[in-house]
Amino acid sequence: MSHQVDDRFARGTATRRAVLGDAHVDRAEAAATPLDRDFQVFITEGAWGSVWSRPHFSKRERSIVTIALLAGLGQDDELAMHIRATLNTGATREDVVEALMHVAVYAGVPAANHAIKIAKRVYGEIDAENGGAR
Repeated sequence: MSHQVDDRFARGTATRRAVLGDAHVDRAEAAATPLDRDFQVFITEGAWGSVWSRPHFSKRERSIVTIALLAGLGQDDELAMHIRATLNTGATREDVVEALMHVAVYAGVPAANHAIKIAKRVYGEIDAENGGAR
């Protein structure tokens, strides 16, 4: 790897851990096989080291944009993961509601309705983990 790629991987790893949490990243790394090892490096360098590490948007803003895009695209598992990541990014439940209202207008009511169901499930899980505290 070149020095720039090494830096992008290190920066991406740090950002990925800050957003998704150590436990999630540790599970993903432990589950990596020869089939997806290169993919894991690719997303760490590209998504996390290049895009999520850019300075213009805050992690909160990137989180809101990502949630809206994933909801509009119907990427349920990734959407749930990024809703959970709001615990680390500073995006509030109100931010997620506003993002999903935009999804309803620009990607369709069914996509937003489905995303709201996912958000309710994830927030219910979070609340249960925290003893009902919101």
